[in-house]
Amino acid sequence: MNKQIVSKVIVPFVVCFLIALALYPSTIVNPEQYSTEGLDLDFNVPKNIAMVDKKPQVKNEKVFTPYLGKSFEAFKEALAFKESQGDYFSVNTFGYLGKYQFGKETLKMLGIYNPVYFLNTPELQEKAFIANARRNKWILRRDIKRFVGKKIGAVEVTESGILAAAHLAGAGSVKKYLRSYGANNFADGYGTTVRYYLKRFAGYDTSFIAPERKAKASI
Repeated sequence: MNKQIVSKVIVPFVVCFLIALALYPSTIVNPEQYSTEGLDLDFNVPKNIAMVDKKPQVKNEKVFTPYLGKSFEAFKEALAFKESQGDYFSVNTFGYLGKYQFGKETLKMLGIYNPVYFLNTPELQEKAFIANARRNKWILRRDIKRFVGKKIGAVEVTESGILAAAHLAGAGSVKKYLRSYGANNFADGYGTTVRYYLKRFAGYDTSFIAPERKAKASI
């Protein structure tokens, strides 16, 4: 009985289905008919409906960078981290500004007279760091030639150490330290000394910095 049902009902149905497929090839999807070529497409999804990462931004979140060795970039970033943990928008308790903690008088010497604009302009802060290093290198050029390679208080004097100490204390304080062979050791408001910066930032490649008497920063 079951075999009769199969032969009389199911088999004819299958045969009819196959015939229908043969007679209507247009039902097969042709990908070429759905090409987007020539269409003006806009993929800019409005922010209010876009699927975005809602992870909150954390201020002063540490950003880890590849190992930079003793390059100038390493020198610059190491000094910035010591000054402000690399925060462009930092202002300390003494009013020093930005990633590299510049004082307002130093900024004036570099041709920057708007501290608020400076604080909110990272590009200008980077230019100011370079200009200040060039200026300090010109002021200390004779001391660099005279003292680099020597030891003062068991600390080897290097050009990068001198420039870092000048950033901390000013070129005049570094001159006094070197020429007194460590007897005149300036300390800032937090107790950080010229000697500490000479040691902490020794041995970086600062040959990139060209001495310039009246270096200015602008963008």
